[in-house]
Parts: sequence; structure tokens; C-alpha cells
Amino acid sequence: MTLQPRLVVAARTEDGTSVVAADGPVPPVTVGAWPGSRFHLAWGSEDGGARVGNGTPAPVTLPFFPGPGGTRLLFAHYEPQSTTPVPAGDPDELAAEVEEKLPGLLDVFEPGGSPLHTTDTLDYGICLQGELHLELDDGREVLITPGTCVVQVGTRHAWHNRGTEAALMCFVGIGADRDG
Repeated sequence: MTLQPRLVVAARTEDGTSVVAADGPVPPVTVGAWPGSRFHLAWGSEDGGARVGNGTPAPVTLPFFPGPGGTRLLFAHYEPQSTTPVPAGDPDELAAEVEEKLPGLLDVFEPGGSPLHTTDTLDYGICLQGELHLELDDGREVLITPGTCVVQVGTRHAWHNRGTEAALMCFVGIGADRDG
């Protein structure tokens, strides 16, 4: 059974009282370019740095990747590659759908359909369910299992579900400036 992402937001009223400002499921976003994948865009903060205080800030979940100082919290669901169909449809229409629903996501991928991508983010990823292989620039693959925490420091990488069950990752992305 796949976990269903849920978001609880604790905030403060204008008079400073702590309250539950939101509590509910995080709906999935699906796109034809990645059949079997689901993205649950849970929360994010504006670029330049998060702020706290009275009131409930509006979540910033798009564009997909934050700019410097911004954050994103999301869940990514990956079906096994052995059971995932090949994307069907016009490639330009598939790309347009991704850009509409998840703006900026395609920009980080290499041309030619490679799953390798590089982001200008510091990412914390936690495997919640299933198994994934993290492929790195040098071709090395690391098996990621439930409870494994991955720290990505703007690296070139790809995710592969070579297992037999769905995998679920939780990611926190922090927008960063790239050195060099």
C-alpha cells in the first residue's frame, strides 16, 4: 500500500495564537511524459529566505525548483520501471503539459531524453517506501531504501526504480547559487 502524503500546517493567528491552519491530503500532479510518476507539491517558501511570524504565509510550490533562498517540500512517487509504460503522444504536447503543470522541471534535464539532471538546489531526500537507485555522474549507482537520507549538493543525477514495488521519496529543496 502506498503512503498518501498529508500536510499539516501549524501557524499563528494575527494575535499570536498557535493554530492548525491546514490539515489534509496533498493531491498528486501527473503528467503524460512520466507515466506512473506522481508529484505531490506540499509547500514552499518564496525565494530570498523564509519568514515566520503572525499569520499563515501562502505556500509557494511553483515553479518546481526554488530560486536562491527559496524552498520546496514535495513527495515523488515512482512506479517500477518494469511496469511503467513508455510515454505516449506527441513529444511537444507532452513537454507543454509538463511546463504547464510543473513549470521549470524540464529545464534541468539533459537533451535526448536522458534521465540525468542537475539542479541549483541543496536537496534533502528521505526514502519513505520502496527502493530507488540513485545514479551519479560517474555511472555509480547507490541503492536507496526506506529510512535512507540523501543529500544532493547540486549534483548531476538520476533516479531509477529497478524494484518491483512503488517507491516514495520526500524531498526538501533549497534554492542555491552555484559556485564555479
